[in-house]
Amino acid sequence: MREQNPAWISEWNPEDQTFWTNTGKAIARRNLIWSIVAEHIGFSVWLIWSIVATKLPQAGFHYSTDELFQLVAVPGLIGALMRFPYTFAVTTFGGRNWTIFSASVLFIPTLALAYFVSHPETPFWLMLLIACTAGLGGGNFASSMTNISFFYPDRMKGWALGLNAAGGNIGVSSVQLLTPILMGLGLINLYQANPVGGVYLQNAGLMWVVPIAIAVFGAVLFMNNLTSAKSSIKNQLAIIKRKHTWVMSIIYIGTFGSFIGYSAAFPLLIKTQFPAVTISIAFLGPLVGSLARPLGGLLADKIGGAILTFFNFIAMVAATVGVLYFVGAKDFTGFLMSFLVLFVTTGIGNGSTYRMIPSIFREENLHKVKGQGEVARAAALKTASVESGAAVGFIGAIGAVGGYFIPSGFGKSIAATGGPQTALVVYLAFYAICLTMTWWFYLRRNPQTAGAPSLAEARI
Repeated sequence: MREQNPAWISEWNPEDQTFWTNTGKAIARRNLIWSIVAEHIGFSVWLIWSIVATKLPQAGFHYSTDELFQLVAVPGLIGALMRFPYTFAVTTFGGRNWTIFSASVLFIPTLALAYFVSHPETPFWLMLLIACTAGLGGGNFASSMTNISFFYPDRMKGWALGLNAAGGNIGVSSVQLLTPILMGLGLINLYQANPVGGVYLQNAGLMWVVPIAIAVFGAVLFMNNLTSAKSSIKNQLAIIKRKHTWVMSIIYIGTFGSFIGYSAAFPLLIKTQFPAVTISIAFLGPLVGSLARPLGGLLADKIGGAILTFFNFIAMVAATVGVLYFVGAKDFTGFLMSFLVLFVTTGIGNGSTYRMIPSIFREENLHKVKGQGEVARAAALKTASVESGAAVGFIGAIGAVGGYFIPSGFGKSIAATGGPQTALVVYLAFYAICLTMTWWFYLRRNPQTAGAPSLAEARI
């Protein structure tokens, strides 16, 4: 079997229907499956602190509410920063090789957490440093999405990237569902005989050791590197000069930034605003958001990513207004329903925006060689594939800053006013900006002023 699964594949042309049917489809599916496994665990590790922070006071850690929100927020910031080098790592080292490495380093945040949460005397600055290491899990998304974008033909990228992202995003729901359960059981207890404050906080880290090992060995045995995906960092950095890289980055903060930010903050937000409600219900938010992501990609493949993103931001505005109203009225049922709708819209928006990215770069590059023949067209498509792969990771990195700003914003708002309403108003205004940008750059019927030629007509 090793002969049929080489570490490096030199011939790869998914746009050729015969190649795709006979060879490419099976290989792409296998790599997608193990990419999802590794990314799922990466997201789980990234969001560990969203649950652990809610239990620290019970375990004897004397941190303020704002400090608890900082522990939740800082992995989001580090994860966003890690996505920049992770984006370019795939085309430098190979997708398989980088998946092996990026999964292996997840032992650092999990084992460090397991040790230090067992010591209530740990100062806040040190605990904040430990929380930073969880950001390693956030980098996995950029490399995973960049890698998978090379395996699938353009017509299937929306679905493939949506499925890959959803499988990873569900890791947020997994960690928020399983961690509270396992922290109440003394099944994995290496550091002490008794729980701290009635909870086995160390289990939040130890529970991922075996899954991480499975992801590493799965990548070794079943994934591939693509020679065609090799590219210099200089060539990929060309995307920084593209206007639409930055436009889509801002829009993606509104979708994915909201998803990861709300996912991180949701358990602690429930605990502070509705203390009588168990935080175990928090997993529902990232679950519905994750499941909605491939639906967003699929719908975008059919009707166009820009139009779907536009109407999705309208729904996000409406859902945020609902959250604002019900959190003020202290109506948990209305608050939960509105927030779940908000999570669904973040998922749909994640899928639709990622569908837009390869389409934008394809249309821009094809326009440059219009009328120059098939050779020029083929070269343009190859350039578009490299640039869109880099853009997927780069835009994902920018979008991930929402994982820091949203929890941090909630913490500051609660500290200043006693409630999260001020932060929600700021997020609401930002969605209105994203809505306007989507229309201005991708839906206006005036491409000469709105952006690159043909974007408005290309059903991006």
